[in-house]
Amino acid sequence: MGKDFTVLMARNQAMVEDCLARAFASEPRHADLQEAMEYSLLSGGKRIRPILTLDTCRLCGGSILEALPFACGVEMIHTYSLIHDDLPAMDDDKLRRGRPTNHIVYGEAAAILAGDALLTAAFEQLTKAELPAGRIVQAVQCLSQAAGSAGMVGGQALDMAGEGRALDREELELLQSLKTGALITAAAELGCIAAGGTQEQRTQVRAYAQALGRAFQVRDDMLDIISSQEELGKTVGSDRVNEKSTFVTALGLDGCSALVEKLTRQGIEALNGFEDPAFHIWLANLLAQRKK
Repeated sequence: MGKDFTVLMARNQAMVEDCLARAFASEPRHADLQEAMEYSLLSGGKRIRPILTLDTCRLCGGSILEALPFACGVEMIHTYSLIHDDLPAMDDDKLRRGRPTNHIVYGEAAAILAGDALLTAAFEQLTKAELPAGRIVQAVQCLSQAAGSAGMVGGQALDMAGEGRALDREELELLQSLKTGALITAAAELGCIAAGGTQEQRTQVRAYAQALGRAFQVRDDMLDIISSQEELGKTVGSDRVNEKSTFVTALGLDGCSALVEKLTRQGIEALNGFEDPAFHIWLANLLAQRKK
């Protein structure tokens, strides 16, 4: 069963990669802007967010092809956030997915512009979905709230403000629910929106994705301690260097492991009532045990 899901995931990843590769192919090239955009956008990665969009659409009774523009829009937002997060003014990281970060290759100005362009292109992607206008409007509302000051950007602001001081558990939960969790949650909700799912279905997939996002971040904090740069493809230990609080500093590794297990169970339980949630269950367990 797990092998079948691996094949399904690879097939969906290939669909996303093809869509992203074509996104800017016909655009006029301005200096090295598009090259910088594609350098990060097409650098691989797990593509968890767009895959979550596609298969949540299927889960809620829709066609994954109809959800593909939404999935690519989510990945553009995620990529822009990584480019900006790596900048010297933020985390000042020099390695991402096994390659030099965008600003190392193209300079800070080009990296900022590449991120800006990907952010705006994401919403253009949403409008390309061949879906009723009302669903596209819902998608724009969902993604803009998740990506903006009430979501991911707000979480990044809290992250920067928290450098050099110990955050308590409540502060840390809020920070990560916005910085990481909001976009993962939106990815699932976008799939439900694309399918024309019910409000009950949207509530359920939101609960699943919120638990998944929290577990993902806790595991990420653990990997920053227990994995190597070669395994992760990015700089390890940057949280310590930047004096940032993490779930590991708050709970320890054993406490984090227990929390990941608890959140994974909660996410899976949120899917009760769906006809075929097997892929989502497999994905939750996969992410809880990931090594990179």
